[in-house]
Amino acid sequence: MDCPDRYYTFVNGSCVRQSSFFGGTALLSQGVGYAIVLGFGALFAVLTSFLVWLERRYVGAKHTSEWFNTAGRNIKTGLIASVIVSQWTWAATILQSSNVAWEYGISGPFWYASGATIQVLLFGILAIEIKRKAPSAHTVCEIVKARWGFLAHMVFLTFCFVTNIIVTAMLLLGGSAVVQALTGMNIYAASFLIPLGVIVYTLHGGLKATFLASYLHSVVVHVVLVVFLYMVYTSSSRLGSPSAVYKKLIALTNRSQDCSHLLQLGQACGPVSGNYHGSYVTMLSSGGFIFGIINIIGNFGTVFVDNGYWISAIAARPSSTHKGYLLGGLVWFAVPFSLATALGLGALALDLPLTASEAGRGLVPPATATALIGEGGAVLLLTMLFMAVTSAGSSELIAVSSLCTYDIYRTYINPNATGKQILNVSRIVVFVFGCFMGVLAILLNKAGVSLGWMYLAMGVIIGSAVMPVAFLLLWSKANAKGAVAGAIVGCIAGIITWLVVTKVEYGRVNLVTTGRNAPMLAGNLVSILVGGAVHAILSFIEPQNYDWETTKSLSMVEVDASDVPLEEFSEEKLRRAKGWILKWGIGFTLVIVVLWPALSLPAKVFSLEYFTLWTVVAIAWGTIGSAVIIFLPLIESWQTIQLILRGMFIRYAK
Repeated sequence: MDCPDRYYTFVNGSCVRQSSFFGGTALLSQGVGYAIVLGFGALFAVLTSFLVWLERRYVGAKHTSEWFNTAGRNIKTGLIASVIVSQWTWAATILQSSNVAWEYGISGPFWYASGATIQVLLFGILAIEIKRKAPSAHTVCEIVKARWGFLAHMVFLTFCFVTNIIVTAMLLLGGSAVVQALTGMNIYAASFLIPLGVIVYTLHGGLKATFLASYLHSVVVHVVLVVFLYMVYTSSSRLGSPSAVYKKLIALTNRSQDCSHLLQLGQACGPVSGNYHGSYVTMLSSGGFIFGIINIIGNFGTVFVDNGYWISAIAARPSSTHKGYLLGGLVWFAVPFSLATALGLGALALDLPLTASEAGRGLVPPATATALIGEGGAVLLLTMLFMAVTSAGSSELIAVSSLCTYDIYRTYINPNATGKQILNVSRIVVFVFGCFMGVLAILLNKAGVSLGWMYLAMGVIIGSAVMPVAFLLLWSKANAKGAVAGAIVGCIAGIITWLVVTKVEYGRVNLVTTGRNAPMLAGNLVSILVGGAVHAILSFIEPQNYDWETTKSLSMVEVDASDVPLEEFSEEKLRRAKGWILKWGIGFTLVIVVLWPALSLPAKVFSLEYFTLWTVVAIAWGTIGSAVIIFLPLIESWQTIQLILRGMFIRYAK
């Protein structure tokens, strides 16, 4: 008797399906896990530190406190875009996007990508306003204090720290879960060792080292992305074409009569609840749409309230800021969209015995990579994930370091701090928070918190601060009282709504029920809408009518010579840049969250031709985006590269 496929075993005269893909057995040895975590960590720590030294030795970069925390405010478009892609490519970007593809079908990757791209596109507007209204700021909370005073400063400092903690938690939860699943490496050891290399190069080179590492990591992520894309849709013997994937997805949908035992195991089979005709190849998906709304709201918080994006904007040249954020957003779109369209749908097409629990822990991509390429696929995926976790983690380290240094130490402890003192404090904070990252991941793993749960809950917790932070630089009437009340009341209202809806809908409140779509959607919506409404109402009642003088008067600790032309800071050029990012940022936002999905709805269940077109778009976007993000920073930095090579060559010749 022959069993249907390799995931069945012949037992006592019948075929028995595997209860899970991984089944507690690691594909790779623990040695591979330690080699990747420690080996790549050490390699990038040494390589990044060496690049920072080269810039200091041959270009004349000065390692001051300003340079450590702002990278000289002179970063060009390509590197800014690369940094945005890198710091926005979390473990969740690779793992959770494929989970929602596994859960909802083709709508999952689209709503993940579009719902988390628009925040970066729109943040470009704030990035230009920083150059216009707070050109010497170091953090978002510095601007808050200059405009709204002490109480608002404390409130938004808290929200910023909470955001950094949430993002860090998601990075390490996803990273440690996949490392353990693929190699058997102790999950607690992985939680501590993953940030180790990040701490080393961030301590040495600060924000510039983070940017250089982000570029190098982005190169690896995008090379692996392209490999998986072409593996699934062109070269795999088990899939190898859009047609093969499409036919297997249709067959999986229609196999309802054979699904009872698979559904008991928590595996994907049969019609998808909430999808049109239960199909995996339709954008008419209520679950996918609800996830999209939650995704949009939650990710506004983790962009607008994450100090990492503010310091990236502060570090950019005025002429590069808006272009960098727009390009970064468009290139980043390809990471979840293209990758999950390949690995997420690939897991379904291959009919892998994944359980809902495994998918929730982010194990869909490693399962597909392993099924297609074996151990090599597992190593590639693990490498890609390590790059994503460490590059985004370095951004969080600098974000927290800047807040502690400028908003606590320089503001309240030592207002007359010298550059050297600030540099020392920055490095101490990088080390301490780096160690805290590991402890946090262990506590969350002990509590049973999954990556998927944390990803959906983040908007409930920090969404209320989004509108007040946006009003900070965009609305002169926004007052301090409204900002504080909006952030606090919105957060409390969102959490209460989340828990009440959970209790009413499911009768009990726990990690499983609170992680479902209905309570998450209600909590996210209430948090962001109440926060914005309270701030707006109180500001209309008692407008501030702010003139931006106190934010413009923020000062640097040390002022270094800059090669940025003075005309880049002219009000006329910055106004034109704002008009440009308003047009293109809002334009692309409307295209990817309104026009594109609206045009796909009449297709209902995709035909083979429509599905093929969809996958061709995913492949093209992933390929072109990867090429841009790899080569543009090199082209823009060619003069600097030549200067370094010339200096090294001449010295060697002598």
